[in-house]
Amino acid sequence: MPSSGVSAFTYNSSNNTLRITFVSGMMYDYKNVPEEVYQAMKVSGAKRTYLNKHIKGRYTFEKLKE
Repeated sequence: MPSSGVSAFTYNSSNNTLRITFVSGMMYDYKNVPEEVYQAMKVSGAKRTYLNKHIKGRYTFEKLKE
């Protein structure tokens, strides 16, 4: 089973979109995420934990690929 860890993430400040790429290759865009949330994720030690506590369920998302 592939890892569910976050392998990369980027932020587009022009439309406040946080793109998360997982080790498995799955990719999601989270919409209307404040830049402060992105900055806090950058410095967090556990990206997946931060994602689960502060992003999932709070922001709408679009699944881009599996």
